[in-house]
Amino acid sequence: MLFPTLEFGIFFLIVFTVGWGLRAAPALRKYFLVAASYVFYGWWDWRFTGLLFATTLINYLGGLALGKAERVGFRKFIVGVTVAVDLGVLAFFKYYGFFLTSLDELLTTFGLHRDLPFLEIILPIGISFFTFQGISYVVDVYRGHIAAEKSLLDVMLFKSFFPQLVAGPIVRAADFIPQLHAPARLTRDHIAVGTVLILTGLAKKMVIANYLATELVDPVFFDPTAVGALDLLIGIYGYAVQIYCDFSGYSDIAIGVAALLGYRFRENFDQPYRASSLQDFWRRWHISLSSWLRDYLYIPLGGSRGSEAKTYRNLLITMFLGGVWHGAAWTFVIWGAFHGAMLGIERFVRTKLNELAPPQAGDEAQILSRLGNFAQHMVGVVWTFHLVCFAWIFFRADSFGTAQDYLKGFADWTGSHDHVTPFLVGLVALGMIFQFTPRNLGRELALAIRVLPSPLLGLLLGAGILVIWAVAPEGVAPFIYFQF
Repeated sequence: MLFPTLEFGIFFLIVFTVGWGLRAAPALRKYFLVAASYVFYGWWDWRFTGLLFATTLINYLGGLALGKAERVGFRKFIVGVTVAVDLGVLAFFKYYGFFLTSLDELLTTFGLHRDLPFLEIILPIGISFFTFQGISYVVDVYRGHIAAEKSLLDVMLFKSFFPQLVAGPIVRAADFIPQLHAPARLTRDHIAVGTVLILTGLAKKMVIANYLATELVDPVFFDPTAVGALDLLIGIYGYAVQIYCDFSGYSDIAIGVAALLGYRFRENFDQPYRASSLQDFWRRWHISLSSWLRDYLYIPLGGSRGSEAKTYRNLLITMFLGGVWHGAAWTFVIWGAFHGAMLGIERFVRTKLNELAPPQAGDEAQILSRLGNFAQHMVGVVWTFHLVCFAWIFFRADSFGTAQDYLKGFADWTGSHDHVTPFLVGLVALGMIFQFTPRNLGRELALAIRVLPSPLLGLLLGAGILVIWAVAPEGVAPFIYFQF
């Protein structure tokens, strides 16, 4: 079930009405929200609701076992087994085919071809997201960040809550489960924030992302050899804006829908293309994933606590696995490894520059330092954006060969530029302008409309949806992160 559809609108109206009608019966409300979430997930393929429940039960039992275990060795065993099962399920559905295909190609290269047990495996939507949620729950119980949850119902709602189920953000148990223990409340702030986020999310996805996808990005990436270098350049700029508007749009809608049901999610994007370094970019892009990789992979590997060489190794491993998380293809491996390598190089260069040019004292020196910092910041923003765009080529390309063709196309600037139109360039520019608006603009809009009566807020939301629907292109494209 896709957010920007009539069927989801009807579904949410039912959930909203019944959910708040059950406010006085918290247990019944949770049962209803779990049932609604399973309907939402099973709308695509009901068979995978069993997989969702099975992994939830494993995480729940693992948490209970950790809550009762006292010996350190046994606790490590419990968390190790539980995480291994989670990763095993993810690996089977997501990487089984990729592994066998790569093995088959390797054996063929060395003249050792064998008949391998290939299977037609359907990738369950959202498996990467709810797997990481389950792992974070078990690990947080092991670390003592949250008590083992005794209610299976609460763990089921935590893992299956439909706004974030299929494409994030990756919600932490420590943030969400305590909200389930408190009385459900719908305040004017919830309604105002939900209205602003849903409308901005729909506008990003249905208008900017969909137009850029259908009229620019998809045609250019379909055959990079058939278009000119200017089309390729605007195409990759367009994809940078498209994937941002697509995924941040989904996150906005998810956070807004959760707010209208009385729950709070943390923000998942913070104007990432204004970042002046790759490190800053990953603090702003897909925040729930980057913070998950930091807390559950990078820091356990040693983080930056050891030698510089080990820090570079940890960065590379973390981003490499982050790339693999996104998809079972060599293009994602390259994308992740590139980001890991560049983060290491960036860290090395920054360290050397600080050693060569330490801060100077004096008013004049401080003024020059501020000017230098501003110039360095602006250069950093431009440089970081283009590094990210270069990596996006591999992320978007359907194969390594397509990515190669895309890069080779920049060698010839004499070709036509059929896809560079004022409308599409304007959409790209609009998407970039919003990266540099005041950071609290959405919050200010929510504060401005919170004074309106609730019925008027509802009318505003409905009218805004109709306007967006009217100006959006025909058809409903799936969100990009559904495939992950």
